[in-house]
Amino acid sequence: MAEHVTVCEVGPRDGLQMARTIMATPAKIAWIRTIAAAGVREIEVGSFVPPKLIPQMADTAEVVRATVNLPGVTIVALAPNLRGAMGAYEAGAHRVSIPVSVSEGHSRANLNRSPMEQGEEVGHIIQWVRAQPRRMEVEAACSTAFGCSIDGVVPEAAVLRVAEALAAHQPDTLALADTVGYANPAQVKSLVRATRAAVGKVFTGLHLHDTMGLGLANALAGLEEGIRDFDSALAGLGGCPFAPGASGNIVTEDLVFMLESMGFATGIDLAKLLEARRPLHEGLPAEPMHSQVAKAGIPKTFRAAA
Repeated sequence: MAEHVTVCEVGPRDGLQMARTIMATPAKIAWIRTIAAAGVREIEVGSFVPPKLIPQMADTAEVVRATVNLPGVTIVALAPNLRGAMGAYEAGAHRVSIPVSVSEGHSRANLNRSPMEQGEEVGHIIQWVRAQPRRMEVEAACSTAFGCSIDGVVPEAAVLRVAEALAAHQPDTLALADTVGYANPAQVKSLVRATRAAVGKVFTGLHLHDTMGLGLANALAGLEEGIRDFDSALAGLGGCPFAPGASGNIVTEDLVFMLESMGFATGIDLAKLLEARRPLHEGLPAEPMHSQVAKAGIPKTFRAAA
């Protein structure tokens, strides 16, 4: 059997938070169900943040409740603080992702806290979650780990300092995020190795953006270093409203094509995944949609991994 790679679809959260219009809740739920029907087994469906800041996410609790029983699908929600994590738990989310910006500028702009202050918030969240009767996984994500459009260069030592502080709180998993898409493959390799050496097996995933056109190259670099968990967004939507210049995530359709072509099994049906673009376009007809596979079509040489 082929080695498995997990692809977490973050379009309903990261993709829609930058959309110029708000996708209607029934359309959003229908779209998520179509993504699940294509074989995607992890979907980040929204974020528990103040609606006045990100109105596209105002219906997250309703979306979680409507999708949490999809067979075999892990429903993920982002929450920046304990109040948000409580909302995710009450709605029934299987996992909550907590962002911790490594760069001071982005941390202040995004959460009005320093990186270390936000790291302490992660500790409070984990302590609260572990005291609840139902298990909910906690992922800590080091945002702006590869560069910041506010502060510029983010030193590797700063990333490791934040990662070690987060790992000390014992989250279930830890990820590195290229929030603004400034990473290059050599940097990805170096930081993946250093982070794994610093915190061990709790570090599992990469969240990559394609601002500079290096998204898939960076995914390949991570893959070569043993990463087997990647975030991506259908049609390459996405970006951070608090990080100037940040553009879309790596494209799920293109990532799945690359992985399956290389012999890594994702469990995702590429043809059905392309069909999931239709409800997205119907729900947000003015939003630009990307994907080389969608543009060219699935080639006759394509063979999905066993």
